[in-house]
Amino acid sequence: MDKLYIPQIAKAVDSTERIEFKEFIDGLETLTPVEGVLQVRHQGSFLEVKAKAATIVTLTCDRTLVKFNHRLSIDTSESIWLAEPTPAVKSIKEIEVGFDQLVETLSPKGHFDPAAWLYEQLCLALPHRKIAPDAPELSEVLGVEQAESQPDTRWAALKNLLVIPDPHE
Repeated sequence: MDKLYIPQIAKAVDSTERIEFKEFIDGLETLTPVEGVLQVRHQGSFLEVKAKAATIVTLTCDRTLVKFNHRLSIDTSESIWLAEPTPAVKSIKEIEVGFDQLVETLSPKGHFDPAAWLYEQLCLALPHRKIAPDAPELSEVLGVEQAESQPDTRWAALKNLLVIPDPHE
């Protein structure tokens, strides 16, 4: 997927570029090509990016360590502000940033990389807990008696914090 020149998007019909794709994305290990549609609309001061895409990835189950296939799909959108980047000052190690600056920005005369954006969105869609559909329940893995008889030791440490010694004793 080629990068899109942002001023060219503004000149397109309805200020919109629509890309249908079926390809592998660099850095993302998938069994099948990522297939879908991406739409980039120039809205003057920002880009409105929408995508629907799907692929199949191989994950390792956190519970059984067995590999399994998982259908990964996205249906997402994002607004990317168009603003000239502020000059970076290398001598400053810390700067205060307002909430309005915590958004992604691109130069209005720069390029938008649809493949990199799709890669980021698909990575965000990967499940945090990777549990295979046929994995046994946790109580089956530990044994019901063992799961109930072994309380989580982190709770015991928190209970110790609740007991506050009286300084007058």
